[in-house]
Amino acid sequence: MSHAKRQPKNTNNTLEGFEGIVYCRVSSKKQENEGSGLESQEGRCLKELDYLQVPHLKTFKDSFTGGGDFMERPAMRSLLEYIDKNPHKKIMVIFDDLKRFARDTEFHFKLRSTFRIREVMLKCLNYNFVDTPEGEFSETIFAAQAQLERKQNKRQVIQKQRSRLELGYWAFGSKKGYQMTKSKIHGTISIVNDEGLEMLKPALEGFSNGIFINKVEACRFLVEKGFWKKQSPDKYIDRFAKLLRDPFYAGYIEYPKWEVERRSGNHKALISVETFERNQKRLDRKSSGGLPRVDRSEDFPLRNLLLCGDCDNHLTGAYSGGRNKRYGYYICQKKGCPSYRKSMSAISIHSEFDLLLKDLGLQEDIFPLVQKVFDRVWAREMKSVKKDEDNGNDIIRVLEKKIDDVMDMALNARSEGLRSTYEHKIESLGNELRSLQNKQATTKNIDFDIPYRTALEKSMTMLKSPYKIWTSLTFDEKHKLFYFIFQEKLRYSRTEGYRTTKSCCYIRLFEQFDASNSPHVEMGGIEPPCKKEISQRLHI
Repeated sequence: MSHAKRQPKNTNNTLEGFEGIVYCRVSSKKQENEGSGLESQEGRCLKELDYLQVPHLKTFKDSFTGGGDFMERPAMRSLLEYIDKNPHKKIMVIFDDLKRFARDTEFHFKLRSTFRIREVMLKCLNYNFVDTPEGEFSETIFAAQAQLERKQNKRQVIQKQRSRLELGYWAFGSKKGYQMTKSKIHGTISIVNDEGLEMLKPALEGFSNGIFINKVEACRFLVEKGFWKKQSPDKYIDRFAKLLRDPFYAGYIEYPKWEVERRSGNHKALISVETFERNQKRLDRKSSGGLPRVDRSEDFPLRNLLLCGDCDNHLTGAYSGGRNKRYGYYICQKKGCPSYRKSMSAISIHSEFDLLLKDLGLQEDIFPLVQKVFDRVWAREMKSVKKDEDNGNDIIRVLEKKIDDVMDMALNARSEGLRSTYEHKIESLGNELRSLQNKQATTKNIDFDIPYRTALEKSMTMLKSPYKIWTSLTFDEKHKLFYFIFQEKLRYSRTEGYRTTKSCCYIRLFEQFDASNSPHVEMGGIEPPCKKEISQRLHI
């Protein structure tokens, strides 16, 4: 059976002067890449515009799932920005179904109001907007139905994802260092990629074993390797902390939000469980110079820093009462240890520790090398400051241009409501501009020669005499400094004294560089190279 072609509907010129914008939306990137949903939606809308004799102006396509704030949708934001930049145009926004408009009742009507303020006509292929009490009631029902379907779909997806998690599979997007791969046995499973093996694994293990003294050093390594791009290392500290905390990289699966407790995963671990646990201890500051015990005492500055030379258990500090005064002792409390509850004089332990510190200072002839390293690091930091300043100036110019553009739009606005919207936008941009200008002015007024001299003086003093610095610090500061000087906690034997100690990376690094006496040695900056890298640089 043949169908006659529809005649143009716009015969009375009610839509004369209007131009059409098509809005399409699918709920996931997968539908966007694999399906034809966006193209079919656009095709239907273009056909309707042709029927209405309304010229097509632009198409905006969104790939966004769920309800909530429509301003979170990139294409919807772009659509509204386009309308704001063209206040003189009479615009019709057309979409194929009410669900494409919004799937949340509250934001459905907020979006309706947003278009109404801008005097935009809305056209839906499967629904007619009618501005009457009955029409508003009907529209509310349809919007509520779309919200119900969205929440039901969300519940079904969560149930499936939770089931996958409970079976030991990561059920979301790829983790950094992994990629999601389809498997006949496992379905979709996480597989370690080159980025994980060559970049993330060395960073996580390097933080664990002390190659990277702190998180920013590990971040610098990852930025230089290309794991992260575009920003300075300190911008990624929080991200790196999350990677350190994530048990996924140790072969586990957990998702506390859905009460999925930690369990063995089916993916291959990137690091060992032991490495993961050491990282947790460093982050918790239980063994890395962080917050000391609540019962800390200035009389026992080495508490929680010393291990028993016989059993590796922590030595605790306590007092023993004498006839006229109390005496401080360190004691091993582990049953079965040869030193169990055998007191070791705190005075002796502290005196021997002082001797260790006095022996750790660098020799005077190495300090020219230290000066070169410090100057290079400082120059790099100043370059970063200059780059941030230039970026700030670029942003200021962009904001000033935006303010000028919005002011022009406000002058050409057709209604008070639209003019008020532009004025609020101008105020918001003005506040942002003033804040950035104040920040730039503060930076320009800093004399960086002063912090340079102060930092250099403190660094040189520390390298010359760790003991001198140690004696001037508070209890908390001593615990922080300890792990800058030593790689690990010290073992103390009541018969032999301190066991062999491992000095900090900075001492070994400078001494080996100086011993190489090679003009071809490349400086490592402030990132302590690993043993293998040092050997390669020194041609050992």
